[in-house]
Amino acid sequence: MASWQEFERQAPELAAVARRLMDGYRHKVLATLRKDGAPRVSGIETSFKDGELWTGSMSGAVKAADLRRDPRMALHVTSRDPEGSDPSTWEGDVKLAGRAVEIARSDVPASFETPEPGSHLFRIELTEVVWTRVEADELVLDTWREGVGVRQIRRK
Repeated sequence: MASWQEFERQAPELAAVARRLMDGYRHKVLATLRKDGAPRVSGIETSFKDGELWTGSMSGAVKAADLRRDPRMALHVTSRDPEGSDPSTWEGDVKLAGRAVEIARSDVPASFETPEPGSHLFRIELTEVVWTRVEADELVLDTWREGVGVRQIRRK
């Protein structure tokens, strides 16, 4: 698994786009796994601090229980619809996959405000990042995978 900082080092251009889209949209969609293995999606916010990507949860939230039981997760960052009828004006969306590592209260970095009692803090470790967009008449996916690097896929 890679930290956000490691991903930035390996794929600086893709990381810059992903960061711009993530910073531009406060609310994201988090996918976790329920106890029975079924998927669950939840609204979530993220932040960047100390070269890492972070997310949190209030006490008692089911998404926190999901992540504590099975840290595998995916994050989807949506964007505005394209301007007019030209799909290439769409800035695209970003999807990240990896795992969420819970940070014990005693290990919360000094750069964070003191979390509310019972709340959860997770550091996101990445295995995959994908930026999807439209260029002319093609769907374009820039992908990074841990251990593989960056590649581009084009589909008509």
